[in-house]
Amino acid sequence: MSELIVKDNALIQASYTLDTVEQRLILLAIAEARETGHGITENSLLEVHASSYINTFNVEKHTAYTVLRDASRSLFDRYVTYHDINPKTGKDRSFHCRWVDKIGYEPQSGIVFLRFTQDIVPLITRLEENFTKYELQQVSRLTSSYAIRLYELLIQWRSAGKTPIFDLSIFRQQLGVETQQYKTMSNFKTYVLDFALNQVNELTDITAKYEQHKKGRTISGFSFTLKQKKASSTKVVKEQNPTDLFSKMSDKQRYLFANKLSELPEMGHYSEGSESFQQFAIRIAEMLQDPKKFEELLPYLQKTGFQCA
Repeated sequence: MSELIVKDNALIQASYTLDTVEQRLILLAIAEARETGHGITENSLLEVHASSYINTFNVEKHTAYTVLRDASRSLFDRYVTYHDINPKTGKDRSFHCRWVDKIGYEPQSGIVFLRFTQDIVPLITRLEENFTKYELQQVSRLTSSYAIRLYELLIQWRSAGKTPIFDLSIFRQQLGVETQQYKTMSNFKTYVLDFALNQVNELTDITAKYEQHKKGRTISGFSFTLKQKKASSTKVVKEQNPTDLFSKMSDKQRYLFANKLSELPEMGHYSEGSESFQQFAIRIAEMLQDPKKFEELLPYLQKTGFQCA
């Protein structure tokens, strides 16, 4: 099934922070609404079934139920900042709005019910002169939220084959990198840009590379060149199950990623409140020695850049 995602470019270029599961949930809601032919209106209470999440993103049933439950709680508080032009004055303006104004979860069946806000609906559905469309399968294997956003930003320029220069501060916001995250350029490249670009190049229908631009000695932005892959060259990637990944995680990796996990807001419900980040990280490292806990934490691990060949 070829499920189509259509988003207005104002939304593609917007700034927001969503984790991988939240992004996948929104994409599934958009795709399935289009597939049923019912479309999306500001009154539409959309359904996303755990079975769709399992089949599209190749995850275990238990994992799907857990992450969808958590996403149904967190997505209500997420908002997006987008820009457009005031038709009366011709001046640029920016707006902040929530993604959804209603969302719920049915634990027995693993169904998420959600309703997009009236401001988001036209940005998702209108087919005017400025829109980007792509098939959900192109991002279904991306495990990094940064990779999903990078793909969306790049494919606006598919026909041109190159992008303009993305200003660094705006680019970070568009990728969903928060102010306090990956402040040094080396960390930003390692854990965000290079990791996301590697996933895009390996797992989607385009390949891209970037050039960095400087003001003096400081990197101020990035531009990209991209090209479409030939259909015959699409790689078939064997999915690894959590047990394989668990067995290949070294002690060094466990402590490295435990430190990263301790700083994720989504990990807050695992914290015991009074413990420090260091104490929390030590306890997470111990959790990662348990195969069941490892599988439970795998979506969060992947968000921090964990992968194993």
